Amino acid sequence: MERSIKHQYFFAHSPEKVWQYLTNSDLMALWLMKNNFQPIVGTDFQFRINPIPDLNFDGIFYCTVLEIEPYKKLSYSWKSGPGDEKITLESVVIWKLEPTEKGTQVYLEHNGFDKDENLDFFNGLNHGWLEKFEKINNLLNP
Repeated sequence: MERSIKHQYFFAHSPEKVWQYLTNSDLMALWLMKNNFQPIVGTDFQFRINPIPDLNFDGIFYCTVLEIEPYKKLSYSWKSGPGDEKITLESVVIWKLEPTEKGTQVYLEHNGFDKDENLDFFNGLNHGWLEKFEKINNLLNP
């Protein structure tokens, strides 16, 4: 069964300001995870957290930048597994930014949760992404 996470969030800031939090490795580490992200299509990078044995997860998300339209769209693959280079989740994260008169509407889509073994990841990330939006908002509005 195809499962997809879809959220939207409004930031009272310009697309350029919001974009920084989606593409600057140091800023991403403040609201998401430690990473070695570079905003270059085709670049491999990783997000790292502590392993979660209950999810059969070694703590590393293996990613590749798929698409960049500055201040408009960013997408990257998002893969994970139990370790030893075994991948059990193959998903894609897509960010879209739309300027408004009062700020930026951000759309997030995270696809690739069709395997039942990834249902716990789907549930956790579905809620987790909402928390991440709040963290970005708090960083933008100290």
